Amino acid sequence: APSDPSGIGGMRREYICSILSWHGGPGRYDTVFVNTGSKDGMHGMEVARVLCFFSLRYGHDSQIFPCTLVHWFKLVSDEPNPGNGMWMFKPSFLDLELNTRELSIIHIDTIVRATHLLPIFGEGCVPQKATFHETLDTYRQFYVNKFADHHSFEIVS
Repeated sequence: APSDPSGIGGMRREYICSILSWHGGPGRYDTVFVNTGSKDGMHGMEVARVLCFFSLRYGHDSQIFPCTLVHWFKLVSDEPNPGNGMWMFKPSFLDLELNTRELSIIHIDTIVRATHLLPIFGEGCVPQKATFHETLDTYRQFYVNKFADHHSFEIVS
């Protein structure tokens, strides 16, 4: 978190996953806070789902640029939910009927840290066959879980 750059145990390392099969099971594509510097939204940050990591070489010295392909999430409201204080996001689509996701290639240095999204379940029952790995593709809106840890709380509050 911005106020805790190294923590009580020294420098902390966080793994952000984007993998087709996680431990022999379904894929895992983590969500992250991205520093866009935007004046809109949540303290200059946006939420995105990491779809893959890759590097580009450019220039006469073949400088390497580590990048990631992300699927953006957009704010549902300009303010957090008044009932629980959590920001609400939904997956961003260029064309919802064609299921065309809003994708971008970003430099990995713009990633602040991983974030935890909680589905907004609505009024109906959760299907019995629902699994955790389908959540980001199944539900239409999510809360950014500011209670996941103190880093998330500081960033989102």
